[in-house]
Amino acid sequence: MPGNSFGQIFRITTFGESHGEALGVIIDGCPSGLEIDIETIQKELDRRRPGQSKIVTQRKEKDTINILSGIFEGKTTGMPITMVLFNEDARSKDYSHIKDLYRPSHADFTYDAKYGHRDYRGGGRSSARETAARVAAGAIAMALLRKHGISVQAYVSQVGTIAMEKSYQQLDLSQTESNIVRCPDPIYAEKMIDYISKIKKAGDTTGGVITCVIKGCPAGLGEPVFDKLHADLGKATLSINACKGFEYGSGFEGVTKKGSEHNDKFVNVDGDIKTETNFSGGVQGGISNGMDIYFKAAFKPVATIIPEQDSVDRDGAAAKVAGRGRHDPCVVPRAVPIVEAMAALVLVDHWLRHLSTRG
Repeated sequence: MPGNSFGQIFRITTFGESHGEALGVIIDGCPSGLEIDIETIQKELDRRRPGQSKIVTQRKEKDTINILSGIFEGKTTGMPITMVLFNEDARSKDYSHIKDLYRPSHADFTYDAKYGHRDYRGGGRSSARETAARVAAGAIAMALLRKHGISVQAYVSQVGTIAMEKSYQQLDLSQTESNIVRCPDPIYAEKMIDYISKIKKAGDTTGGVITCVIKGCPAGLGEPVFDKLHADLGKATLSINACKGFEYGSGFEGVTKKGSEHNDKFVNVDGDIKTETNFSGGVQGGISNGMDIYFKAAFKPVATIIPEQDSVDRDGAAAKVAGRGRHDPCVVPRAVPIVEAMAALVLVDHWLRHLSTRG
């Protein structure tokens, strides 16, 4: 099964299933001598873990990080870093009823079509639980980025039809973690929490949008022609479970402007070349230009719902499917650290690639 690795120089490989013994990640290419705070890694995992609030799945996993290799006396050694999280609250019996059924909008049918066999317990490898390994790796990547003054911060900007009109510049992003939905605007946060609570009570689900902002990224990151920085950010983000859309900079809204309105004019600011506007989203020609990089990621409603749905079984016979077990009514609150992790992994990989191109 290829496709479990990501990155070129800073390369990760994740492993494990939702209801298997454990999940984990191997990081290869991390420079030696990087100071690693285990508590910081755990904090990122705690932001993603299930059971953290009333509006997420109530599966109780501590997601305690176990580092098996690559870190000694608090610093990276340059060797492969292996991190493992053991599953503690898997309830595989919750999925026995769908062993031979295809749940609408899940990966059940496509995994069977591709492999001829699937782990139906929580979706196995297709479960969003795999992203815990990405968050652990992303925490290492962010430690490296911080050394160079680069920050990555995401927040929930929309849940269902409740969308903030404010841009990230108008928000105090330090307030993102002040509420359970991870929206930095307290008024909109309450609206979102109330909406998700009602959706959950009805046994249904809803989608949302996460906005991510990268500050401090120097000009020059990105590799033409096929490894453009925004293209890799898009691939990384779209690889996250339930992500259905990606746009950076002015995105689709940019088509409504004329070139004379949309062009970002260059200016000299105290000896530094900047742009007056940033419709480009910090990337031009696939290479960072030193301005803020910002993008949005759209997430669909969670596919598992309580009301009964029509479907078919493996033989094509008509069947009824109803959701059981513990599931998120909306993924975006827990997906915030996942989006940050994937963005950080892209930036670190491109940072190291950029260093290799300079004499």
